[in-house]
Amino acid sequence: MKNSLAMDFSVDRENSTVRVKREFSAPKDDVWAAWTEPEILDQWWAPRPWKSKTKKMEFKVGGRRLYAMLGPEGEEHWAVADYTSITPKTNFKYRDAFCDSEGNIDTGHFLHSDWSLDFTARNGTTVVDITIKHQSLADLEKVIEVGFKEGFTTAMEGLDEIFASREK
Repeated sequence: MKNSLAMDFSVDRENSTVRVKREFSAPKDDVWAAWTEPEILDQWWAPRPWKSKTKKMEFKVGGRRLYAMLGPEGEEHWAVADYTSITPKTNFKYRDAFCDSEGNIDTGHFLHSDWSLDFTARNGTTVVDITIKHQSLADLEKVIEVGFKEGFTTAMEGLDEIFASREK
């Protein structure tokens, strides 16, 4: 399903930052839940044919989501999201990093990225404005090289499908 709603993707190399602004045809409460509840997150977070599996999640300041991206041939790539700030239904921030299945940070990969997500209701839709700050330009370039834009776009389309199925 192709999305007719707006998605802006921009890269700021000077500040090692990616910005994604994405509109969803759903109420703000539903979009917030899709980003903050593991049962919904796991339905769309990974780009197909990959899947997401949350091992544990505590959505609170100081809490953590420990999850794996599961590939079609049995690959497992573990990551953590450490929540640093939450303003309910408006914004949350977290530090994302690769790790092992127990949540021990893998310092051999990109060390981390800092995510900030803002949620705004607009004319029956919800806009999510995402800023992802990387530690260095080299980390940013690597993320772009491995296909982050394409993968994230596909994941967003999976979230669109969840909202579309609720309308039926």
